[in-house]
Amino acid sequence: MTPSCAAGVDVGRDFFDVGLAPSGRVFRTPNGAKGVEAVVTRLRREGVGRVVLESIGGYGARLVRSLAEAGFEVGVIDPKRIQALRIAEGKRAKTDRLDAALIARFALIMRDVARPVPSPKAFEIRALSTRRRQLVEMAAMEKVRLGQTLDEVVANSCRQIIAFLAEERAKVEALLQAELLTSQDGPQRSGLLQTIPGVGPAVSMTLMADLPELGTLDRKAIASLAGLAPHPNQSGTRTGQAHIGGGRPCVRAALYMAAVSAVRSDNGFKREYQALRRAGKPAKVALVAIARRIVVAANTMLKANRPWLKQT
Repeated sequence: MTPSCAAGVDVGRDFFDVGLAPSGRVFRTPNGAKGVEAVVTRLRREGVGRVVLESIGGYGARLVRSLAEAGFEVGVIDPKRIQALRIAEGKRAKTDRLDAALIARFALIMRDVARPVPSPKAFEIRALSTRRRQLVEMAAMEKVRLGQTLDEVVANSCRQIIAFLAEERAKVEALLQAELLTSQDGPQRSGLLQTIPGVGPAVSMTLMADLPELGTLDRKAIASLAGLAPHPNQSGTRTGQAHIGGGRPCVRAALYMAAVSAVRSDNGFKREYQALRRAGKPAKVALVAIARRIVVAANTMLKANRPWLKQT
């Protein structure tokens, strides 16, 4: 395998379209166990070192795991980056084959796209965390329908679904908690995180499941990964507002709710929040700033293996 030969995969429900660079060749295999095996075998034969896929859901999960186990450098990236390359090249035509070749050229050019692929256990934990969020969202929708219905028969149906979803959520949360605590440092990490004001069992589960990098990165990198780093908007003499974006939405949402709770406590971030408000920051902007402080504090705590201490 060599980094001078790269591949790009356009993932579909039924097929994988695989492009090779710099040769420009493209081939197709079915999206299934045999297709995954065929892709790995062909890429080994071609001497491919780096493989890039678009982050478009679960259709490519099996292929990502198999590629990582086979020793390839694997990158799963935002489709907007591929679209930006298409625009830069002045291309307008779009087919699965053309997309596969485009992703392969991207993989060859962008040498920083490969990221460590989670272990099989980490994939299981993230799947449970995703399922938990789905159940919460479905219950919220049913509660809205319950509040809008005027028919008692429909209302009873909504109540039954809400009760069922609550029961399923409890089961999934129990499984998720058990998986998180089976690791050697799981109980310790969970305990340390819950010393932070506003961080309870639900938020700590989200951080451990969906932000396992906590404690291993610097403060700027962890804030960016959580989607809480402000991105500057400046050109010439114009300086626009900086906005957060990217990162992992589920982590950002959990940290925002933690901030809402933390700013209500004198032992938490109430003083910092009030200072931001007195400085003229809107409430949501101030809460985002507190959420960023929470994730930075969590990162520092886990790195130093110590509980949260309120600064005086």
